[in-house]
Amino acid sequence: MSMIKILKIGGSVLTDKNRPACARTEEIERVTREAAASSSGLVIVHGAGSFGHIPAKKYGLPEKFDPEGLRETHTSVVRLNELVVSALSRAGADPVPVHPLSCVLLRGGRIETVCTEPISEMVKRGLVPVLHGDVAMDALRGSGIVSGDQLVSYLARALCADVVAVGTDVDGVIFNGIVLPRVTRANLSMITGSLGESTGVDVTGGMKGKLLELLDLADAGIVSEIFNARIEGRLEKALKGESVGTKVGRTD
Repeated sequence: MSMIKILKIGGSVLTDKNRPACARTEEIERVTREAAASSSGLVIVHGAGSFGHIPAKKYGLPEKFDPEGLRETHTSVVRLNELVVSALSRAGADPVPVHPLSCVLLRGGRIETVCTEPISEMVKRGLVPVLHGDVAMDALRGSGIVSGDQLVSYLARALCADVVAVGTDVDGVIFNGIVLPRVTRANLSMITGSLGESTGVDVTGGMKGKLLELLDLADAGIVSEIFNARIEGRLEKALKGESVGTKVGRTD
């Protein structure tokens, strides 16, 4: 089997997070073309962007259990997932949608289990599973929100990923105006105060939440890369393991 590659595409790349259900269609087409060029062994996770964060906030998720909010938020993020899957197909990949609401169980807002066996089989057969930020059932709270960043960390460990690339709308982790080439737990306290919040409505933690998930992944020995997916060509390089942003790894 070929290398396993986990690609996260942020909702801020694919959508205008300030406008409800507003897709950046040209960006979706470009990003999926780049991803399709490296589709062997690829698993994609995309953020929910304005398709998920705005309805989730409207219904008070995840602070309360609301069946209507659960249904409406899921229905909305599925629309974005369909756009991404369709664009990948046009670009020559063989994508299949995988909806976390149907295969993820949370406990207290953290992923407890993901049914990964079908995902692994999809990859073996040359398919590209496409997951997304979503609502999910929570064993303690009734329901919750599973972020794309949590999914990346879980899947990378479960599938023993060789490459983990996290595409955002910034060049990496920025400290004092400079893109850091590498971040570990050793320098986390120094940079935490300067980490910017996510642009637009975000109920999943922005850059700080993203970095904490990837540091957990680094503790398991898997290095990841945060890069700017809005700059053409960087996504393809990141999937090859090249340095195009900030590496997140273990303290040496």
